[in-house]
Amino acid sequence: MYFDSSAGTLTVAEQDTAVVFIGFGTLTPPGFPPGGCEERMTPFLRSVRTELDAWFSGRLRRFTVPVRLTGTPFQLAVWDVIASIPYGECRSYGDIARTLGKPGAARAVGGACNRNPVPIIIPCHRVIGSDGSLTGFGGGLDNKKALLTLERRNQ
Repeated sequence: MYFDSSAGTLTVAEQDTAVVFIGFGTLTPPGFPPGGCEERMTPFLRSVRTELDAWFSGRLRRFTVPVRLTGTPFQLAVWDVIASIPYGECRSYGDIARTLGKPGAARAVGGACNRNPVPIIIPCHRVIGSDGSLTGFGGGLDNKKALLTLERRNQ
């Protein structure tokens, strides 16, 4: 499904009533055949769209739609910590690494963020450099800044 948002067009893919991919732009999700993202609105995708609309308008702080994440044990642990970062707040890559008991793994945390298949739902835009700088985001730094600005404005 393609979804127009204040961050531009999002591609949302689901399998078996779980979100498996969100991408910025009109993309072919990994594991889907080229052009394999149908624009068929299922009841599940309607609920995803409702939650995304509510999030972008500031009425939703935490998503409840099911997601199916595929990654290494380390990536899954990173994404779990990131999912717990409160709306409108940020943590550094080093903060995430320390939370995981791996204080030297800030760069690896960045790699896990880069591979996050469901940005916004797993809010990797809330992860910043230790000096407060906006670094790395799969959707582009302009989108990262826009998402953080949106959250600050809606608090």
